[in-house]
Amino acid sequence: MTNTTIATSATGTDARTTTPPADAPLPDTGAGRTAVYAAPAPRTPLERSTVPRRALGAHDILIDIRYAGICHSDIHQVDEDWGPGIFPMVPGHEIAGVVAAVGAGVSRWSVGDRVGVGCLVDSCRECDNCRAGLQQYCTGEGGAVLTYNARGRDGAPTYGGYARQLVVDEQYALRIPDALALDVAAPLLCAGITLYSPLAHWGAGPGRKVAVVGLGGLGHLGVKMARAKGAEVTVLSQSLRKREDGLRLGAHDYRATSDPATFTELAGRFDLIVNTVSADLDLSAYLGLLRTDGTLVQVGAPEKPVAVGAHALLTGRRSIAGSMIGGLPETQEMLDFCAEHGIGAEIELIRADQINEAYERVLRSEVRYRFVIDAATI
Repeated sequence: MTNTTIATSATGTDARTTTPPADAPLPDTGAGRTAVYAAPAPRTPLERSTVPRRALGAHDILIDIRYAGICHSDIHQVDEDWGPGIFPMVPGHEIAGVVAAVGAGVSRWSVGDRVGVGCLVDSCRECDNCRAGLQQYCTGEGGAVLTYNARGRDGAPTYGGYARQLVVDEQYALRIPDALALDVAAPLLCAGITLYSPLAHWGAGPGRKVAVVGLGGLGHLGVKMARAKGAEVTVLSQSLRKREDGLRLGAHDYRATSDPATFTELAGRFDLIVNTVSADLDLSAYLGLLRTDGTLVQVGAPEKPVAVGAHALLTGRRSIAGSMIGGLPETQEMLDFCAEHGIGAEIELIRADQINEAYERVLRSEVRYRFVIDAATI
């Protein structure tokens, strides 16, 4: 099929959203149903249907979804690669939209506000991590509640962003600055924060040399962000096929990991390496690219256990670590940073009836660099 729109900058296709007139009727805030694209069963094509939409609680907001990004993890969950799923499953945790209604006790939001929802829609709110703004690492009973393929505190299934509307607690929505278009902002709610968090935590900035492994939906944002933070950025990719893109996006250097000379020439070079790929790599070889006290951070999720040789860690006091998305305060910080520096995802905007084709293209690595669904076509 022919794709409808391609947008490749932070200006996107929807730089601002107009607040509805004061006398415009509000959407029905009672329990109802909303149109979605859902997988009716594991490993089946997604199809248009409806799912329940909970009634608007006192501290909830109703979001009219405008755009939803497609994350590779959506495919993993539909295919039950990470365990049994809840069906029908409505994927989508890269959500950008506009507040359509607010509960009686809502204090943070008004109708017309531009908001985003990422991977989390609730957490215990009481454990040390939640109190520290690290809701993604919630240690309370049941842990964090995922945006889809999970059960809320009420026991009902959660449904994601491949939908026309979403009801969410006001505390789990993020403000999308006016400087960011909603379509290119949507992937920031997962892909963006997944890269921003390790770059911030491990101090990417002036005088630091950072390598990003893989130039895909995650990696391309990592390159933009690390460059904006002032670091010297190198892309490590299996081939040089995307070299021109990598340099255009801000990389200072681009090397092919299929060339053994890369590991010789870059030995001991980097302060930080962020591995975005889910393939099984020889991480011991990548650890050899780190300086003394350097860190390799894993954000991709390979199917097989990660293994490294002890010698690769012992020599140079190197570390290997993991990082998973970010908490709500850091996600807001990331959105503000991206707005300040003009960073949006490189996207291909598609209609909802192209979702299944998009999944196939993601598996073939045929997207540069993120599919985003126009929710108006659901």
